[in-house]
Amino acid sequence: MGPSLHAHYPVRVSVYSHGFARIAAAVPPVALADPAENAARTIALLARAHDEGSALVAFPELGLCGYSVDDLVQQDALLDAVMDALMAVVEATRRYSPVVLVGAPLRIDDALYNCAVVVHDGRVLGVAPKSYLPNYREFYEQRYFAAARDAVVDTVTLGDHEVPFGADLIFEAVDLPGLRFHVEVCEDGWVPIPPSTWAALAGATLLVNVSGSPVTVGKEEYRRSLAASHSARNVAAHVYVASGFGESTTDLAWDGDALIAENGAILARSETFRTDAQLVVADVDLDRIRQERSRMISMRDQVGDFADRARELRRIPFELDPAEFVSGSSVDDLRRTVARFPFVPTGVADRDERCREVLDIQVQGLVGRLNATGIRKIIIGVSGGLDSTLALLVATAAFDLLGLPRSDIHAYTMPGFATGDATLARSHVLMDSLGVTGNELDIRPSCIQMLTDLGHPFSDGEPVYDVTFENVQAGERTSHLFRLANYLGGIVLGTGDLSELALGWCTYGVGDQMSHYNVNGSVPKTLIQHLIRWKITTGGYPDATVGALREIVDDVISPELVPADADGNVQSTEDTVGPYELHDFFLYHLTRFGYRPSKVAYLARQAWGDKTRGPWSDMLTDAQRNEYDDATIATWLEVFLKRFMANQFKRTAMPNGPKIGSGGSLSPRGDWRSPSDAPSTAWLHELRGDD
Repeated sequence: MGPSLHAHYPVRVSVYSHGFARIAAAVPPVALADPAENAARTIALLARAHDEGSALVAFPELGLCGYSVDDLVQQDALLDAVMDALMAVVEATRRYSPVVLVGAPLRIDDALYNCAVVVHDGRVLGVAPKSYLPNYREFYEQRYFAAARDAVVDTVTLGDHEVPFGADLIFEAVDLPGLRFHVEVCEDGWVPIPPSTWAALAGATLLVNVSGSPVTVGKEEYRRSLAASHSARNVAAHVYVASGFGESTTDLAWDGDALIAENGAILARSETFRTDAQLVVADVDLDRIRQERSRMISMRDQVGDFADRARELRRIPFELDPAEFVSGSSVDDLRRTVARFPFVPTGVADRDERCREVLDIQVQGLVGRLNATGIRKIIIGVSGGLDSTLALLVATAAFDLLGLPRSDIHAYTMPGFATGDATLARSHVLMDSLGVTGNELDIRPSCIQMLTDLGHPFSDGEPVYDVTFENVQAGERTSHLFRLANYLGGIVLGTGDLSELALGWCTYGVGDQMSHYNVNGSVPKTLIQHLIRWKITTGGYPDATVGALREIVDDVISPELVPADADGNVQSTEDTVGPYELHDFFLYHLTRFGYRPSKVAYLARQAWGDKTRGPWSDMLTDAQRNEYDDATIATWLEVFLKRFMANQFKRTAMPNGPKIGSGGSLSPRGDWRSPSDAPSTAWLHELRGDD
């Protein structure tokens, strides 16, 4: 069994304690040309956003009067009513926590501007006028409005206060690190270089677009693509909210589309064509945006290229008072999906595409190495377990692609002191059914000789199964494979996976850590399991192969180096180092995003704390769907941190192999460079909450 559970790790449950900000997009039914009623509906949704623990809520373009009022927007009576409605919203914000972004037509000097007004805690923080006024097809905005560039002032008076005015405003929550937002209006987000792009270069992390946007066929998908790509290109979060029911249908229709995106992914979206009020809520990961930007040197280079333009943007500081959100059930549960298996998409179509792509990368990598060396033979150890099975499938696919005979794949199963009959039989079935040259090489005699030379107690018949006993077997297997490669004129194909490299669960040097080329070095264990399951259904293999593959993915993960105990229990890797599904989760979030261990534990709780919550892969049975409590997560996370830091020396000397995913490479020549002698102290202190 694993180490004892930690029962008293500090529990920080609020999303605001882990670098998130809760963002809302509100779509109220429009009361056309009735600002007072629109203000009331805005305030009602603001109250809901407050109850949800939101830091910010955005409303549609011209929401206080309706986008489709046309020429009525030039009527003083309507504009006066809009101002009264705006002041009602401003006053209401004294009772509620979120920053509010509301759309309104505002008279500035002798011109009329289509504006987004930013309000918080009873005051207007700033006003962002629309920069680009559409005047084509159904749009006639230049008939009514002036563009932001036409303004000759950069402040305006609203109520009794002078406030910043312009498209160059970035609003910064000084007490919520990383929340810096910019707001633009509808068409601004559809031009080649939106104003928010300059804001992102100047440090804005949340880009908000308040929109009218009447719907036509195909526009919903285009909006989704636009929002996702805008957030990805700017390494930011993006909120888009459009007008809905109640706008005039004289010539147009309105669907009330609202999206919240982050770095290319859609976090939440409204249900379009609803006739009632909607509030779309998602938690934006400010830590992730910061981490991604700090790594993306090319973005920083472009900031330098346009530094003069970026410096022109004005930062408007304000206090959000996130302490109001730190506790309470509304902010305890994360409002975004956290994948249990971050390396494996849950959706069938996405998963199939991922598996296909992973195998293509592995095969291409191996083909490239064979062509570069001119070598046309492969030597591979086949244990009947997950890793060697996948490597063998990749090898056969590579040889098929090259038009080489599979008989030049020399596969060896090498039984040791704990090899089970079932795994040995599966090895032979795989080798025979796949048409490779299969061999059985018993390593026990050579292991006995080495143990005798060492004076190990096992050589005298004592049941001592220590690390030397295990590594002698692992080393003998690898030694034989390399000498066979010399003898046969081939290369040793490695089989060890990313999860084992992360944990150091491999024998260094003359052991399974080493090979001439390793196609699995960037593939985590959980992905290997899914790849084999996927190949069962798509590979077109003989029945014998399929049967062996099914047994392999359902069997206990074991190195089979220590004999079974008196009750027949075989050595289990996961009993010793912990569940691979948790370790792969830890690995992804620590190395891909550099998160604090406490945040990784928090995310693991969201993903794994309740097996009835969130989607599962259809490849897993109910019995394979696990859940873990906080103490178990913390225990294995501590194990991961200690092992990961202590075993860097093995990764520093890892063999060549193709990088598979953006969160899946530990090669010192690729994603991960780290000293081999760095301790895990700082990470453990952070996890435990030590002062």
